[in-house]
Amino acid sequence: MDMGGGHDMGGMMAPPPSPPGGGGGGMGMRMRYTHMTFFWGKNSEILFTGWPGADGGMYALALVAVLALAFVLEFLGSRRLDALLPRAAAGGRRRAAAAGAARAAVHALRVGGAYLLMLSLMSFNGGVLLVAVAGHAAGFLAFRAGLFGDGLAQVEDGCSKEELETAAC
Repeated sequence: MDMGGGHDMGGMMAPPPSPPGGGGGGMGMRMRYTHMTFFWGKNSEILFTGWPGADGGMYALALVAVLALAFVLEFLGSRRLDALLPRAAAGGRRRAAAAGAARAAVHALRVGGAYLLMLSLMSFNGGVLLVAVAGHAAGFLAFRAGLFGDGLAQVEDGCSKEELETAAC
């Protein structure tokens, strides 16, 4: 080990040089750039490698899929769906287990969908962000703010707007 002015690292070897052309990996691999800031454009990858790519039609399909996923997530968290699920109040252990399993399945779908939506937002595409917000807003309007619901806006703690005190707003 050379502690003087030399650069001997005591038996450690330098990494092998990069191949010409900057391949940096296996044969035939091309370098890809992943955005780490928001950008505008149809050339992106959302959820899967190469999808939607540079095709405008596939990009539009990806945006519709993100919008629909955000809309469905609002439905899965709404009172309307909660009212459709079976209750475990009366009916014995089997009914309680079936009701719990149904609610757990809906919860798993909602959480899994939320993770997929979050991963699609990690493409850092501005269009994906806008349609995700639009899908959540449309879903809120449809299922929580009264368009298809009971007419009372539902806030995150489960209370209706009219149940809140003025100091809580």
